[in-house]
Amino acid sequence: MKVIHPGLFTTIQDKGRVGFSKFGISQSGAMDQKSFKLANALLGNEENCAVIEWVLQPPKLQFTEPAIICLTGANIDACINEKSVRLNHQIQVCKGDILSFNICKNKVYGYVGIKNGFLSEVVFKSRSFFKGITKRECFHKDDLILYKSYTNFEDHFSSISKTVLNTNYDVLHVFLGPEFERLSLSQKELLLGSEFTVSNIRSRMAIQLEENLNNDLPSMLTSPVLPGTIQLTPSGKLMVLMRDCQVTGGYPRVLQLRLEDIDILAQMRTGAKLRFHFLQFT
Repeated sequence: MKVIHPGLFTTIQDKGRVGFSKFGISQSGAMDQKSFKLANALLGNEENCAVIEWVLQPPKLQFTEPAIICLTGANIDACINEKSVRLNHQIQVCKGDILSFNICKNKVYGYVGIKNGFLSEVVFKSRSFFKGITKRECFHKDDLILYKSYTNFEDHFSSISKTVLNTNYDVLHVFLGPEFERLSLSQKELLLGSEFTVSNIRSRMAIQLEENLNNDLPSMLTSPVLPGTIQLTPSGKLMVLMRDCQVTGGYPRVLQLRLEDIDILAQMRTGAKLRFHFLQFT
């Protein structure tokens, strides 16, 4: 596959580098794991086959071999050779076909899955791009993306429930973090009772929320963190760590997102409103 136009920070992702945090290696992986898994399920792939992930501005791609693909994630008009194709379905493509997109209507991350997965290098048991770990950080114009030719088109999955695709939620489910009890009663009430706004300070590493919480907590030793950890920074901002986050941090870990809600937050656009709903371990 040839990259005609790279879009915005287009990468290869899979489920990530699980189990390597003790070596200081970030987990990485698809920002919206639900959409990543859906693409592979619709294609009949093994669950960890690598996909293309793009952010807000999609790429334009030309196929160098026949293939079966599936488009998931962001709601967007997609075309093969300028003819509309459906999202969340198998799509048969031929050598020379061009995949293009129009403006991304909602959400943030889109995915291109392919039968048997894309074949970027495997580093620490993952194909996910990460600066300093893989040779590439993201794709550029004229890059080539490797995959195996596939011509046996069998559409076993004809429809997907709308409830499976719906991630338009404004309530994120959280567990209490290790430093939650250090907060004052008023801080706890604000944290679990207020509405927060997704700021424009966001990346694959973290998403900052706009509102301020007074932070008069003493400094703490660097401690383990993981995707979904919500830290309270010295300035009083809440920082939600995402897939490419560091493995340790020195800010209070006040909340921890449920795994499914990391996907939901990843797809929230700047300016979106959200609240936290406390879950108890059972």
